[in-house]
Amino acid sequence: MGLVTFENEFSVAVPPAKLFKVYCLETDTLIPKILPQSIKSSEIIEGNGGPGTIRKLITLLISLAGKGLTYVKQKIETIDEENFAYSFSLIESNVWMEGVEKVIFEHTFVPTPEGGSICKRTSKYYIKDGAEIKEDQIKKDGKKTEGLFKAVEAYFLANPDA
Repeated sequence: MGLVTFENEFSVAVPPAKLFKVYCLETDTLIPKILPQSIKSSEIIEGNGGPGTIRKLITLLISLAGKGLTYVKQKIETIDEENFAYSFSLIESNVWMEGVEKVIFEHTFVPTPEGGSICKRTSKYYIKDGAEIKEDQIKKDGKKTEGLFKAVEAYFLANPDA
């Protein structure tokens, strides 16, 4: 099995504690509220919200041709509230990249002097023997995550007491 690692950072004008709360601790209630055009629902289907918990997100990302991502299952690997660190594995999806065994996403939220955050994200793609994946697809996934953080930022700027 091969491993492809990709690192990126996102600047967000939201303090790490708020960003960590919405992205890691209250995903099931806040993400569908922040992204109603993309996320229909998010729910814990196994566990108590800590490591080992399995979450299922139902998306609204279907093309006119009826194709696209309709659901994804994540397994929470780690939650470190003190250091604003969080990781999860992508364990199932209706659209799975061929040749990929699993993907682990590790996030750390670091404060900026301006009161916002830098999200440092490492994506680890575990590739099945003999398979290859395109780096363009990994970069595309990173852009989607950046869009999610920008939506969270817009929500908190519009709702500072949330």
